[in-house]
Amino acid sequence: MKFFLEIGWFIRQEKTTYLIGIISLILVCALRMLPPFLVKELVDSFLARSITRTFLLQRVGMILAVALALYGLRYVWRLAVFGTAARLASQLRERLYRHFTLLTAEFYNRERTGDLMAHATNDINAIEVAGGDGLMLLLEFIIAGILTVGCMGFQVNWKITLVALIPMLILAQVTRSYGKRLSRYFRESQQAFSRLNERVQENISGMRVVKSFGLADSEKESFRLLSVDLVAKNTAVARIDALFEPTIQLIVGCSFFLSVSFGAWQVVSGEMSVGQITQFTMLLVQLVWPILAFGMMFNLVEKGRVSYARVNELLQKEITIQERPGAITTPPVGDLHYRITGFSYPGSAIPVLSSISVSIIRGETLGVTGRTGSGKSSFLRLLLREFETLPGEICIGGRPIHDYSLDALRSAIGYVPQEHFLFSATVAENISFGRPDAGREKIEAVAQLAALDRDISRFPEGFDTLVGERGVTLSGGQKQRISIARALLLDPEILILDDCLSAVDARTEQRLLDGLRSTRLGKTTLIAAHRLSAIEHADRIIVIDEGKIVEQGNHDELMAVEGWYARMYRRQQLESQLEEAGA
Repeated sequence: MKFFLEIGWFIRQEKTTYLIGIISLILVCALRMLPPFLVKELVDSFLARSITRTFLLQRVGMILAVALALYGLRYVWRLAVFGTAARLASQLRERLYRHFTLLTAEFYNRERTGDLMAHATNDINAIEVAGGDGLMLLLEFIIAGILTVGCMGFQVNWKITLVALIPMLILAQVTRSYGKRLSRYFRESQQAFSRLNERVQENISGMRVVKSFGLADSEKESFRLLSVDLVAKNTAVARIDALFEPTIQLIVGCSFFLSVSFGAWQVVSGEMSVGQITQFTMLLVQLVWPILAFGMMFNLVEKGRVSYARVNELLQKEITIQERPGAITTPPVGDLHYRITGFSYPGSAIPVLSSISVSIIRGETLGVTGRTGSGKSSFLRLLLREFETLPGEICIGGRPIHDYSLDALRSAIGYVPQEHFLFSATVAENISFGRPDAGREKIEAVAQLAALDRDISRFPEGFDTLVGERGVTLSGGQKQRISIARALLLDPEILILDDCLSAVDARTEQRLLDGLRSTRLGKTTLIAAHRLSAIEHADRIIVIDEGKIVEQGNHDELMAVEGWYARMYRRQQLESQLEEAGA
């Protein structure tokens, strides 16, 4: 079976447990051969009128002892198989999650969250069932089938055994045909589940948007259609599932008919005793389960094989950001230098940044501004090594960032992106996400620096207030400032604020910037902003347009140039004055 070859790495890892389980199963199958033999002796003795009370009690006692032994051995056998299956699922989940953490932003921009969730839940569950129930059924089919057929042929009568096995020859071809169809239909049903999962995840996350646009009915209809499609795909799988047992029962019924008919003729002709035909019938009944197990196993393993292929496909996704051998593990410190000749996103030939050259002395604040889509965020994200290919280099303390390990590099950087993500936890837990061991005093201090203290004082439970999924109970400005406080708590060597002050008013912005200036002495800060009041006090300001630095200098120098910065600054000042007058 291809599936068990694919998980051979795990079977080798758990070989001791599997060996215990297989030995227990062999003993179970061997002991199951004993009751039919004991019954055969009882029947023949009864018909010969030679049975005694002692003989009867001995045989009944032996049957009870076998039953108790089977009870214990079956427990050991199932515990071994199902326990290893649970460990298989656990290891695959951990491996998949670890792989997710190493994949780049490019991967997550391309893949759907709902589909990834389906791989980590439905597919892993199918693999666990195949590795547990499926393996158990396969081994029972092989071991119990061989022992039962061997006992029927060598201990009872080989002729009637061959007759009973004639219908079984059809079984392999039928199950193979069913398996091919099941594999195709199950893959389609898993893909349909992924689509449904993705729609549910998107709609729950974006419920406010859905309602605000009045699209609730439209989305419900879309969900209904996806649900109908999933039901249709699962029904196709169920139709194949439903064929397995009736087909096997039909084959077993034919086998019973042929063997009983031939056995009766053998008894009449004197080649078999009544006890032997009774023993054979009991063994044939025991053979029914291994045959049923084969059909059920084929069903479960085909599903597990499809799911394993889907999970393995994700695990094979290339990790494009690799650390160099002997990478520096201490966080970088020092001046920051950008020298980028050209940068394009993977899969695109259009340059996002070109001819970028700028140096930031340690402890300086760099302001970055420009039109929407000019390349500001790309300029900042390159410092985090979100992309591997970089014509040119970025250096910290005279060393290229590629010389540092990813952990060392990113531990030196506090990053506040444009899109703020909060966890379904308390305010304090969200702020201390990067430093879970931080005390309440430090959390309160950075909240005050982020101009968040007044808002928190109005929350029902203060810092212990739950913010809801993605901070749904908070305003945009509050989410921004919690994200800023989270970064400040790290006290990083380099702080990056990527247009994260857009949702706060001018007074709060000024208070926050004053706090940054007082606490970031000797450490580098990069601020990207459309609102120029956020960067006018920066030591240096660069204006990026179409991926190039078109203006550079401090506020006074740029105002004197009378370029884009000066025009935009005056326009924003006028707008601010008009707003204040209107108020």
